[in-house]
Amino acid sequence: MDRDFLIDLFSDFGPVTIRPMFSGFGISADGINFAMALRSGLYLRADDETIPQFKAEGSSPFQYQTRARTVTVNTYWQLPARLYDDPLELSGWARAALAAAQRAALSKKSPHAKKKPADKQVRKKAASTVRPSSRSSRARPDG
Repeated sequence: MDRDFLIDLFSDFGPVTIRPMFSGFGISADGINFAMALRSGLYLRADDETIPQFKAEGSSPFQYQTRARTVTVNTYWQLPARLYDDPLELSGWARAALAAAQRAALSKKSPHAKKKPADKQVRKKAASTVRPSSRSSRARPDG
C-alpha cells in the first residue's frame, strides 16, 4: 500500500496524516494514531467496545514473529477485506478506530499520585555518611 492509495481509501473519513512506521505507515487524525498499514495489511485501533465488530467479520489482531514466539497486539485488528471496496462504510470503522485510540489516550492521561520525595530519614542517613571536606590538624600517615 502506498501513501496515495491510503489517502484515497480514507477520503470519506476526512484528512489523515500518513507517516512512515516500521515496514509501512502510521495513519493518524487530530494527532492520534488510529491505524497502521503494513506489508501484512491494514490494521485499525480497537478496544473492548470495537473488538466484537472485528470478530464478527472474521478479522484477527495484528501479529508478528520474534525468534522465540508469536506476539499478538490486541489493540490493532485487520481491516475486513470487503471494506476496501466501500469507502463510506470504511469511514465509519475509521471513526470507531479513532474513538478507540482517543479512549486509550485518555486512560493514559488519568491522574496519577505524584511521587513523594524520599523519606527524611533516608536523606539524613545519606547526609551523615558524607564527611565534610575540612582540613584536619592531624598529621597525615604518609607524611
